[in-house]
Amino acid sequence: MIDHSEFALVRMIKRLKDKYYFNRSIAILAYAITFPVITFSGFVFALDEKISTAQDQESIAITIYNENFALVRDTRRVVLDQNFNRLAWRDVSAQIRPETALLRNLTTPTLFHLLEQNFDFDLLTPTKLLEKYSGKEVTVIRTNVSTGAETSEIATVLSTNEGVVLKFSDRIETGVPGRLIFPSVPENLRDKPTLLVSLHSPSQGKQNLELSYLTQGLSWHADYVAALNETDTMLDLNGLVTLANQSGIAYHNAGLQLVAGDVNRVQPERIARKMLAVASEMADTAQMKEEALFEYHLYTLQHPTTLLEKQTKQVALLSATRVPLTKEYLLQGADYYYSGKHDTIIQKQKISVFINFRNTGEGLGIPLPKGIIRVYKKDLNGNSQFIGEDQIDHTPNNEQIRLKMGNAFDITADKVQTDFKQITGTLRNASIFETAYQITVKNAKKEAITVKIQEPLPGDWEVISESLSHTKLGSGWVEWKVPVPAESETKLIYRVRVKY
Repeated sequence: MIDHSEFALVRMIKRLKDKYYFNRSIAILAYAITFPVITFSGFVFALDEKISTAQDQESIAITIYNENFALVRDTRRVVLDQNFNRLAWRDVSAQIRPETALLRNLTTPTLFHLLEQNFDFDLLTPTKLLEKYSGKEVTVIRTNVSTGAETSEIATVLSTNEGVVLKFSDRIETGVPGRLIFPSVPENLRDKPTLLVSLHSPSQGKQNLELSYLTQGLSWHADYVAALNETDTMLDLNGLVTLANQSGIAYHNAGLQLVAGDVNRVQPERIARKMLAVASEMADTAQMKEEALFEYHLYTLQHPTTLLEKQTKQVALLSATRVPLTKEYLLQGADYYYSGKHDTIIQKQKISVFINFRNTGEGLGIPLPKGIIRVYKKDLNGNSQFIGEDQIDHTPNNEQIRLKMGNAFDITADKVQTDFKQITGTLRNASIFETAYQITVKNAKKEAITVKIQEPLPGDWEVISESLSHTKLGSGWVEWKVPVPAESETKLIYRVRVKY
């Protein structure tokens, strides 16, 4: 039973000479009153820090989300004392969000209690060590250049701001006049990021503990590579997941899962971090298993993988061949064309080129994570050439994918306003305008094409006359499909009345 006498309390505090222990003595004492099976002598003995490293790992699993954060689940076999333990959990992510950390005992979950936890992220470097000794004494060792003899002197570190200021017994010097010797390493200065946990264990011996936490510095995105066939009617598509690890530690033989979707998070205050160079490694081509997860999609790698610190890795996501596609040529106008005079002929308007295919069929038909699709095609010598790229959003099964490749070289359009009149009203009130345009589409290719011409029409509009039939796409959009023979041209002539 606990000895509640004042003498015993004073004796315990004297043993807690280190300030770190003293600051925590209140929490320890409160815990002792709550769990009276623990003695003061047990506390003093248990204050020795137990260290757990990656060598204790039984398993580690990572779930990486789109927005540069991940959930880490680290299971370790740790030897604990009965009652109070002070555990230094090393090899955690340097970008851990410590407020999200959750430690569980998988062996004996009942009566296992967490008292407090602290994340020591101040890492040991010569500069940091010197900063921690500001106001304290160090030993300065000087070496005589001629004789090689060493002399030592005690100095107090006055400042480390923009250089070092040392106070000796008879003078003050700036800079470091020799080697510095420090009596010890401050306790909260560690060589690796460490989560320090004070806990109560109901039993003694080896325990399976699981630490889960959210961290930044782990990210993923999807990359797709498509290859067109000779006639631009089919493509082969490969999807890769690119992983990046800048979290500060390596994850060996980890179970890997990826979540695709826009997960809402309360954004913490952003801290500027220096970007690190990354190495590149290609993983094997085993595909990932996909499943629904709430309103998102979860992708699971079917084997453990190792993601080293400062490394990128690519893992195969999908592979599909002979996917049918269509090519689309598109010219879009602007609504200001229909409320005023435009005397200038707009020549050689660029025609955008799109390719379209549907997320269905063998190898496809799974929800596709957002990413960039890069498209290639072989030239006459059989060499693959890059012909364009576009970004897709998260795409469900059976949805159409539309990719802009660029602008057509051999297809152009000239646009001229052939008539304009204001029928009634003013420019700002109850106006009715009537305007006519001629669009000449020129095709220098050796095959016939069809160009879609889409015009945004403002207000209440009506097509009065046209050389080709239009399609109403919506309340403010009209479209003409203009066939153009090989090495020829086609004129689209139309008149529109617009009421504001």
